[in-house]
Amino acid sequence: MNLAWLLLFLPLAVTAANQLVLRRTGLAPAIAVASALATFVLAVMLVGTEGSAAFPWATIGDFHLDIGIKLDALSTGMMLVVTGVGLAVHVFSLAYMKDDEGKARYFTGLSLFMFSMTGIVLADNFIMTFIFWELVGFSSYLLIGHWYQKESAADAAKKAFITNRIGDFGFMIGILMLWGITGHLTFDKMQPGLEAFRAANPAIWTGVLSTAVLCIFCGAVGKSAQVPLHVWLPDAMEGPTPVSALIHAATMVAAGVYMLFRVQSTLGFEVFHQLPASTVIAWTGGITALLAALMATQQDDIKRVLAYSTLSQLGYMVMAVGFVAGDAGMFHLFTHAWFKALLFLGSGAVIFACHHEQDIWKMGGLVRKMPLTTLTFAAGCAALIAVPGTSGFFSKELILDAAHHAGSPLFWVGALVAALTPFYMTRLFVVAFLGKHRSENAEHAHEVGPLMLVPLALLAVLAIFSGYSFLNRFAPARPDEAGELHVNFVSLVSLAALVIGVVAGWRLYAGKEKDPVCIPLLRERFKFDWFYDTILIRYFQNFLAAVIHFFDEFLINGVLVGGLSRGAEGVGNLFRRVQSGSLQGYAFAFGLGVILVIYLTVFL
Repeated sequence: MNLAWLLLFLPLAVTAANQLVLRRTGLAPAIAVASALATFVLAVMLVGTEGSAAFPWATIGDFHLDIGIKLDALSTGMMLVVTGVGLAVHVFSLAYMKDDEGKARYFTGLSLFMFSMTGIVLADNFIMTFIFWELVGFSSYLLIGHWYQKESAADAAKKAFITNRIGDFGFMIGILMLWGITGHLTFDKMQPGLEAFRAANPAIWTGVLSTAVLCIFCGAVGKSAQVPLHVWLPDAMEGPTPVSALIHAATMVAAGVYMLFRVQSTLGFEVFHQLPASTVIAWTGGITALLAALMATQQDDIKRVLAYSTLSQLGYMVMAVGFVAGDAGMFHLFTHAWFKALLFLGSGAVIFACHHEQDIWKMGGLVRKMPLTTLTFAAGCAALIAVPGTSGFFSKELILDAAHHAGSPLFWVGALVAALTPFYMTRLFVVAFLGKHRSENAEHAHEVGPLMLVPLALLAVLAIFSGYSFLNRFAPARPDEAGELHVNFVSLVSLAALVIGVVAGWRLYAGKEKDPVCIPLLRERFKFDWFYDTILIRYFQNFLAAVIHFFDEFLINGVLVGGLSRGAEGVGNLFRRVQSGSLQGYAFAFGLGVILVIYLTVFL
């Protein structure tokens, strides 16, 4: 357990040292990379360890809050993902950010994020989870807005922060509801309280618990960017590309799925299966997967294509949790982390080599300029589109199988997404890497150095082989049949979707100089951003401003403040008229007052 505490607090110590002491010395990047390597080694050493430890943080009467860590297969497996991807991103960033003026601040932000994410994974109670949940939001705000001089980056950081706060408000309510239901906030102590509540309230327990779970789910909708709170993630691509690989592909956005599975295992899979909330969760994931895949087909920015791909794959994971097949969802989280981090870092290598060009239609022919990067990127694409034998094939099949076993129409939604994914990834690969150069930036591109290539090569190996039994045993959770090839209805549908998507993408985009397909609704992302900016924010904000103005001017200023001042002025005017300066008037008032006092004294 001492190793676990060291794993948790080492990134925090490095954050403090870099920010307070080392940021002007040039040592911050090296110290941050050394910390990432140390945390990865510690995570490997903790694999297979189980236990818990806590120390008191606050006491209010009989109520105690602890800072506690929990080691089990779920947390230690997830720590391998966080620290493994984190280490690859740190090493890659040494080359990618070497000329950036704010690289010390950048690596400090990476260390703070690693501390925040580690806290979520190791937390043994909801209070600690929520604290680190908010710290992850804060650290992602810093990293997305790293180039804060750019208005688009600053706006993207604010958008991510505010959007996540909406989901987090529901998450907080859900935590309080579960505390009221079970009487505990520690995961291991909630089950007895839940059973007692169920026995005492047989008629309403499913409705109350479903409401609590849906509020908890709001946090996952924000953090894992599910519809309708998905709009922040594509804009978050304004941050440095390694940040996209770390936060928006493999770890932060996966925190919502991890938290949902932790809640599901805490409440019990049978209990969760009986809740109407599970259906809502499954459909939210399915709709997100489909809409994001459709939007990806019309994006020209290489990072935005991958961002919408991430949304789509997260939808798969959430859908699996809704089907109470969270182990399949967590297995897909495990495989997806490696190949999506590979794709994002690969896109970073391409952007770096093409002098920060991100439009795929201004690339082309990169296979001749960057053969090794192209090879690793192709491995990531193969895993993402679920080519048989790759890690993505094994994990995606398990989710589709769970949907088919549930008899849900979401199976066919998942199958459609399985066809759209190879379509838009074939489009990206053909346009960016094949054909001829379409700009001077692409023509002058060159292969990146070893600091970028080594992480890409290692991630490419994991992208292909992490689904097999000799590696998938390190996954946070996985079904017993993970890593096995089966020929059945689901696999045939999946294979047909793969072939249709690849063939359609190749036929449409091979040799093209511009996009032959233009669907404005998809290119404009179903106008979600337009609706939020124009309708929900502008008109709603104007309406609230009008209401506030009415209350301020009419009620507060007009009735309360203005009314009291006018009343005081009227009383003053009345008494001012009494003070006429006439002695006869004063004598008359004095005599009238004496008579009134005598009358009240004698007769009353």
